[in-house]
Amino acid sequence: MSPKAEAIRISKVLYAVLGEDRFPVDVRSAVIELSAQMYPNEPIKDIKPVPLDSFEGMLAKSPKGDKWIIGLNENMDSLGRIRFTIAHEFGHYLLHRQRQDNFNCTHEDMHTWDSQVRAIEAEADTFASYLLMPFDDYRKQIDGQKLSIDLLRHCADRYGVSLTAAALKWREIAPGRVIVVAAKDGFLDWSCSNERAFRSGAFFATTKQTIEVPAKSLLNNAIRSPNGQTGTIQASHWLAREHPDVDLEEHAFVIEGKDYSYTLGVLVLPDLANRSLDDEDELLSPLNGQISFR
Repeated sequence: MSPKAEAIRISKVLYAVLGEDRFPVDVRSAVIELSAQMYPNEPIKDIKPVPLDSFEGMLAKSPKGDKWIIGLNENMDSLGRIRFTIAHEFGHYLLHRQRQDNFNCTHEDMHTWDSQVRAIEAEADTFASYLLMPFDDYRKQIDGQKLSIDLLRHCADRYGVSLTAAALKWREIAPGRVIVVAAKDGFLDWSCSNERAFRSGAFFATTKQTIEVPAKSLLNNAIRSPNGQTGTIQASHWLAREHPDVDLEEHAFVIEGKDYSYTLGVLVLPDLANRSLDDEDELLSPLNGQISFR
C-alpha cells in the first residue's frame, strides 16, 4: 500500500477504538499494540532510548527474526520531533520491513545519492505526517481560515507536533502555490514546495547551491513575536521567473530551541489558472535541504 493509504488504514482503526477525541495520537502505545495485533509473529516489542547523536531513530530486527525494536535518540529537545521520529520508524516497519532488517535514519538520508534510500525515507515521512495529522481532520481545522501563527499553533498542539511540521502539512492542503523555507543568517537552510509550486518552477534547490534571502524579505529581519510577521514582496525578488507584477505573501516565525534557531517562512504565491492535481500528486512534494520537523 502507499504511505498515505497505510496511514489512513491505521487512522481508521484508531478512530474505531478511540473516536474523534484521539489526538494527539499516542504513537508509542499505537506502535506496540497495533504491530502485535497486525503481525503477531514479528511485532515491535519495544521503543528504547539510544544515546547516540549520529542518528535520530532506528528500526532493527532481532537476530532470531521474531521481533523488531525501535531505537530513539531521546536527546532531541523537541517532543514533536520525537513523536514524528517514532511514527517515521513505524512507517518503515509497515512499508519496508520486507526489504531490509535495519533502518538507521538521519537528516542526511533524504539527500543521499542512493535513490532507493531517498525514496523509502520520503515514504516513511509521508506515512508519519498522515498518521499524526490525518488529512481530513487537518482540513477541518484550517477550513476557511487565513494562515497565521495562531492557526499553526492550534494544529501543532492538537497533533502533538512541531510548528514546522504543522506548516509543512498546511503546505500540502492549502490552495495555490506554497513554499515553506527555513532561513539562517541570511541564507536558506532548506525549502519545501508543494506540487503546484514545484510544477510552475517555484522551488529552491538548496542542496545544489547557496541561496540568499532577498534583501527586502521580512525573513531577514524577523523578530520573535507571539503573532509572527506577515508582509508582501515582489515575487521576482525570490523567484526570477515570476512576472514583475506578481506579489507573494510572506509569513515569518522565529523558531528557537536549545541547540538551534531559525526563521520559518511560508511563501504563498498566486495560483496559476487551469492547474489541477489529484490527492496522490500531493505526496510527491519535493524536499530540498535537510528538513527538520522541529
